Amino acid sequence: MTARRGPLPRPPAARNRGRSVLALVPNEGGLAITELPSPNQDERPPGLPIDTLILHYTDMETGAAAIARLRDPEARVSSHYVVEEDGQVFRLVPEERRAFHAGLSSWRGNEMLNGRSIGIEVVNPGHSCGYRPFPALQMAALADLCLGILSRHPIPARNVVAHSDVAPDRKRDPGELFDWRGLASLGVGLWPEGVEGGDLSVVPGGMARAAELMRRIGYPVDPARPDVALVAFQRHWRQEEWGGRPDAGTLARLEAVAALAGAG
Repeated sequence: MTARRGPLPRPPAARNRGRSVLALVPNEGGLAITELPSPNQDERPPGLPIDTLILHYTDMETGAAAIARLRDPEARVSSHYVVEEDGQVFRLVPEERRAFHAGLSSWRGNEMLNGRSIGIEVVNPGHSCGYRPFPALQMAALADLCLGILSRHPIPARNVVAHSDVAPDRKRDPGELFDWRGLASLGVGLWPEGVEGGDLSVVPGGMARAAELMRRIGYPVDPARPDVALVAFQRHWRQEEWGGRPDAGTLARLEAVAALAGAG
């Protein structure tokens, strides 16, 4: 275990269309991490950079149950870290090793991302067990953890992604209640500040344009079902409405995120 945790985060300070925007404060005194090794790991493929950070939710009733599964050799799943709702952080797999967290996945043309990514499981019951907002203390600890990871590896902001971003046909985590905007305000990932997303107006040819922009950002887009990737995009960057419709608000956010992603 490392140094003691520093100051607690400030409480939520603002609201955006009914969703909280957390005023997150990184812990100045260092992040305490408890080692709970998982057998579900192996060597990373040689020559691959660690250039992607993938955030998940546990989708189980308790954090203890999730950790038990992530350490079960028969389950063959793991993550590098788990962040509990009270801010406790557990390391299951060293960063230099490959954890089994992303499965079939793709981002910016790279496939099977376990070999080049770090995975963090954020404890939440998920859509299967009673999805709920992520506590401020948990998000503050997660921000600290992510900032440390980003300081150690060449991970660009555009490669800080959701599990649902890299596997939109299979996954929906960490979901539409996750505070991506708050993390981005601290330097973890991208957020298109000042771009309104509430316009529900129909846009002729909107889906074709949406698919083009999603590919530019990095999404694996199925030509037969581009709406599947669009739901994933909306859960991340357009949380006001995430039904898979390419309306004007969605396209505005897509254009903005594509521009940010293109800038690195």
